[in-house]
Amino acid sequence: MRRLILFRHAKSAWPQGVPDNERPLAERGRLAAPLMGAYIARHGLVPDLALVSPARRTEQTWHFATADWPRAPRMEFEPAIYEAHVERLLRVVKDQEKAVKSLMLVGHNPGLADLMTMLVSRNQRSELPGKYPTAGLSVIDLPVDDWGDITPRLGTLERFITPKSLGGEEDA
Repeated sequence: MRRLILFRHAKSAWPQGVPDNERPLAERGRLAAPLMGAYIARHGLVPDLALVSPARRTEQTWHFATADWPRAPRMEFEPAIYEAHVERLLRVVKDQEKAVKSLMLVGHNPGLADLMTMLVSRNQRSELPGKYPTAGLSVIDLPVDDWGDITPRLGTLERFITPKSLGGEEDA
Protein backbone atom coordinates (compact mmCIF):
# COMPACT_ATOMS: atom_id res chain seq x y z
CA MET A 1 0.00 0.00 0.00
CA ARG A 2 1.20 3.49 -0.85
CA ARG A 3 -0.21 6.78 0.47
CA LEU A 4 -0.16 9.95 -1.63
CA ILE A 5 -0.88 13.25 0.10
CA LEU A 6 -1.60 16.27 -2.08
CA PHE A 7 -1.21 19.60 -0.26
CA ARG A 8 -2.08 22.74 -2.19
CA HIS A 9 -0.15 25.84 -1.18
CA ALA A 10 -1.90 28.23 1.18
CA LYS A 11 -3.41 31.54 0.04
CA SER A 12 -0.83 33.70 -1.69
CA ALA A 13 -0.53 37.43 -2.17
CA TRP A 14 -0.42 39.12 -5.57
CA PRO A 15 2.11 41.96 -5.15
CA GLN A 16 2.46 44.13 -8.23
CA GLY A 17 5.59 43.48 -10.27
CA VAL A 18 6.47 40.21 -8.49
CA PRO A 19 6.98 37.19 -10.78
CA ASP A 20 4.56 34.30 -10.20
CA ASN A 21 7.18 31.98 -8.71
CA GLU A 22 8.17 34.68 -6.15
CA ARG A 23 4.66 35.41 -4.84
CA PRO A 24 4.60 35.09 -1.02
CA LEU A 25 1.81 33.86 1.21
CA ALA A 26 -0.92 36.29 2.16
CA GLU A 27 -1.73 36.73 5.84
CA ARG A 28 -4.60 34.27 5.49
CA GLY A 29 -2.15 31.72 4.09
CA ARG A 30 0.22 32.28 7.00
CA LEU A 31 -2.65 31.30 9.31
CA ALA A 32 -3.95 28.37 7.25
CA ALA A 33 -0.61 26.59 6.72
CA PRO A 34 0.12 25.95 10.44
CA LEU A 35 -3.51 24.95 10.99
CA MET A 36 -3.15 22.31 8.30
CA GLY A 37 0.30 21.31 9.54
CA ALA A 38 -1.07 20.70 13.04
CA TYR A 39 -3.79 18.51 11.55
CA ILE A 40 -1.24 16.54 9.52
CA ALA A 41 0.93 15.88 12.58
CA ARG A 42 -2.00 15.12 14.92
CA HIS A 43 -3.47 12.57 12.51
CA GLY A 44 -0.27 10.72 11.66
CA LEU A 45 -0.07 12.01 8.10
CA VAL A 46 3.56 13.15 8.16
CA PRO A 47 5.01 11.61 4.98
CA ASP A 48 8.25 9.73 4.46
CA LEU A 49 9.10 12.23 1.72
CA ALA A 50 7.71 15.62 0.73
CA LEU A 51 8.34 17.01 -2.73
CA VAL A 52 7.80 20.76 -2.73
CA SER A 53 7.46 23.05 -5.71
CA PRO A 54 10.22 25.67 -5.67
CA ALA A 55 7.73 28.55 -5.82
CA ARG A 56 7.98 30.87 -2.83
CA ARG A 57 4.36 30.29 -1.75
CA THR A 58 4.84 26.50 -1.61
CA GLU A 59 8.15 26.86 0.25
CA GLN A 60 6.44 29.12 2.78
CA THR A 61 3.45 26.78 3.08
CA TRP A 62 5.83 23.93 3.90
CA HIS A 63 7.78 26.08 6.38
CA PHE A 64 4.70 27.26 8.28
CA ALA A 65 2.99 23.85 8.19
CA THR A 66 6.01 22.00 9.60
CA ALA A 67 7.31 24.60 12.07
CA ASP A 68 5.91 22.80 15.12
CA TRP A 69 6.46 19.22 14.01
CA PRO A 70 8.75 17.31 16.36
CA ARG A 71 10.53 15.79 13.35
CA ALA A 72 10.34 17.06 9.81
CA PRO A 73 10.40 14.38 7.11
CA ARG A 74 12.80 14.30 4.22
CA MET A 75 11.98 17.19 1.90
CA GLU A 76 13.20 17.97 -1.59
CA PHE A 77 12.40 20.83 -3.90
CA GLU A 78 11.02 19.41 -7.14
CA PRO A 79 10.94 21.86 -10.06
CA ALA A 80 8.72 19.51 -12.09
CA ILE A 81 5.80 20.24 -9.73
CA TYR A 82 5.70 23.99 -10.48
CA GLU A 83 2.74 24.72 -12.78
CA ALA A 84 2.66 21.04 -13.73
CA HIS A 85 -0.08 19.33 -15.67
CA VAL A 86 -1.51 16.09 -14.35
CA GLU A 87 0.63 13.86 -16.60
CA ARG A 88 3.85 15.39 -15.32
CA LEU A 89 2.69 15.12 -11.69
CA LEU A 90 1.82 11.48 -12.23
CA ARG A 91 5.31 10.88 -13.67
CA VAL A 92 6.90 12.51 -10.59
CA VAL A 93 4.88 10.20 -8.34
CA LYS A 94 5.59 7.08 -10.37
CA ASP A 95 9.33 7.78 -10.32
CA GLN A 96 9.63 7.54 -6.52
CA GLU A 97 11.74 4.87 -4.89
CA LYS A 98 10.06 1.83 -3.37
CA ALA A 99 11.34 2.64 0.14
CA VAL A 100 9.00 5.67 0.25
CA LYS A 101 5.66 4.44 1.58
CA SER A 102 3.97 7.84 1.94
CA LEU A 103 4.62 10.77 -0.36
CA MET A 104 3.42 14.36 -0.15
CA LEU A 105 3.37 16.79 -3.04
CA VAL A 106 3.16 20.45 -2.04
CA GLY A 107 2.06 22.20 -5.18
CA HIS A 108 -0.48 24.05 -7.23
CA ASN A 109 -3.83 23.86 -8.91
CA PRO A 110 -5.20 22.80 -11.28
CA GLY A 111 -2.59 20.04 -11.33
CA LEU A 112 -3.23 18.68 -7.82
CA ALA A 113 -7.02 18.65 -8.29
CA ASP A 114 -6.62 16.92 -11.65
CA LEU A 115 -4.27 14.31 -10.15
CA MET A 116 -6.71 13.59 -7.34
CA THR A 117 -9.54 13.19 -9.85
CA MET A 118 -7.42 10.97 -12.09
CA LEU A 119 -6.36 8.62 -9.28
CA VAL A 120 -9.62 8.19 -7.37
CA SER A 121 -11.81 5.23 -8.31
CA ARG A 122 -15.04 5.69 -10.23
CA ASN A 123 -16.97 4.57 -7.15
CA GLN A 124 -15.84 7.68 -5.30
CA ARG A 125 -16.31 10.25 -8.06
CA SER A 126 -19.49 11.59 -6.44
CA GLU A 127 -17.55 12.15 -3.18
CA LEU A 128 -14.91 14.39 -4.75
CA PRO A 129 -15.03 18.03 -3.68
CA GLY A 130 -16.29 20.57 -6.18
CA LYS A 131 -13.14 22.64 -5.73
CA TYR A 132 -9.66 22.24 -4.28
CA PRO A 133 -9.15 25.38 -2.19
CA THR A 134 -5.84 26.84 -1.11
CA ALA A 135 -4.23 24.80 1.72
CA GLY A 136 -6.53 21.89 0.80
CA LEU A 137 -5.21 18.43 1.60
CA SER A 138 -6.21 15.15 0.01
CA VAL A 139 -5.04 11.74 1.15
CA ILE A 140 -5.18 8.97 -1.44
CA ASP A 141 -4.43 5.34 -0.63
CA LEU A 142 -3.09 3.27 -3.51
CA PRO A 143 -3.07 -0.56 -3.36
CA VAL A 144 0.33 -1.04 -5.01
CA ASP A 145 3.76 -2.17 -3.82
CA ASP A 146 5.62 0.15 -6.17
CA TRP A 147 4.86 3.73 -7.16
CA GLY A 148 5.50 2.81 -10.79
CA ASP A 149 2.43 0.54 -10.75
CA ILE A 150 -0.04 3.37 -10.21
CA THR A 151 -2.77 3.67 -12.81
CA PRO A 152 -5.77 6.00 -13.12
CA ARG A 153 -8.82 5.25 -10.93
CA LEU A 154 -6.82 2.89 -8.70
CA GLY A 155 -6.86 4.99 -5.52
CA THR A 156 -9.21 5.52 -2.61
CA LEU A 157 -9.76 9.03 -1.32
CA GLU A 158 -9.15 8.46 2.37
CA ARG A 159 -9.93 12.09 3.32
CA PHE A 160 -10.12 15.62 2.01
CA ILE A 161 -9.46 18.39 4.51
CA THR A 162 -9.58 22.17 4.11
CA PRO A 163 -8.83 25.04 6.47
CA LYS A 164 -12.58 25.74 6.63
CA SER A 165 -13.33 22.17 7.77
CA LEU A 166 -10.89 22.80 10.65
CA GLY A 167 -12.47 26.09 11.66
CA GLY A 168 -10.24 28.37 9.61
CA GLU A 169 -10.99 30.56 6.63
CA GLU A 170 -10.97 29.20 3.11
CA ASP A 171 -10.27 30.62 -0.31
CA ALA A 172 -10.98 29.38 -3.78
